[in-house]
Amino acid sequence: MTKGRLEAFSDGVLAIIITIMVLELKIPLGADLSALIPLAPVFLSYTLSFVFLGIYWSNHHHLLQAVKNVDGRVLWANLHLLFWLSLTPFVTGWMGENRFAPGPVALYGVILLFSAIAYYILTRALLSIHAKDSILAAAIGSDFKGKISVVIYAAAIILCSVNSWISGGLYILVAIMWLVPDRRIERRLFQ
Repeated sequence: MTKGRLEAFSDGVLAIIITIMVLELKIPLGADLSALIPLAPVFLSYTLSFVFLGIYWSNHHHLLQAVKNVDGRVLWANLHLLFWLSLTPFVTGWMGENRFAPGPVALYGVILLFSAIAYYILTRALLSIHAKDSILAAAIGSDFKGKISVVIYAAAIILCSVNSWISGGLYILVAIMWLVPDRRIERRLFQ
């Protein structure tokens, strides 16, 4: 089975998720800039989620560049990832509307955690149908960033009971960590 339909479907779903998030942003009633101040938490949560979805889209794109074909397991693993990512608009809105209260921030972390786990499962499904010495296997390597992200998300969820802003800071740390370009796949593809 070719990977083209998987890529196109995934791109479409991610575009819809981002569209839903932006449509959830409410237009302020006032015409002056001070009318935007109450919307700051909502916009901040939207920005963080947009960055995370962008990271997933970019990494998914790079991951599939190193793939020759997919099978049924990969399709289901990809749907599993898209399921968790599709919950992003809900937790984004809940977290922003409640000004980063501990419960919504913790649930946001749960969605981030399960999205990261789902991405890991997708990479394992892809690796299972490619040779041990494939470009994909060499590029993924030990996946340190993926593993440490899961640990940070789990810690952030627990820390929500102490201070939800610490948890938010840890979510931002993971985003920054992934914003640093990861050239593993590109190096393997273009060497």
